[in-house]
Amino acid sequence: MQAPAVLRHPLFLGSILLYGSYQLNKRWLHWPLPAWLTSYLSDVLFLPLALSLALAAHQLVYNRSATLPGSWVLTAWAGVALWFEGLLPRWSAQAVADPGDVLAYAIGALIFQQWLNKPAA
Repeated sequence: MQAPAVLRHPLFLGSILLYGSYQLNKRWLHWPLPAWLTSYLSDVLFLPLALSLALAAHQLVYNRSATLPGSWVLTAWAGVALWFEGLLPRWSAQAVADPGDVLAYAIGALIFQQWLNKPAA
């Protein structure tokens, strides 16, 4: 059985590679990177990666031509933003609310909706 098309999409694969490279640098290499990149890259990539996995599962279970409704993408963005920027900072001293992260999540949701939320070929 072949992997769903969304998991073979160059944007999805590039996002995985970029996220993995960023984590490798963050944990072991420690090369200096611009502050905007270290602050927002993970947030921009999170929803395209997570929603692509959800779309692949949805297509495997229901129909290869299915896409995620826009309301699901909007709800995912709102839920992630509310949890990580609204609620978690109230309970964890390590979490910090940043309005820029909410915008980064929105950019990621738009990237998913525009280029990845497509029926399987």
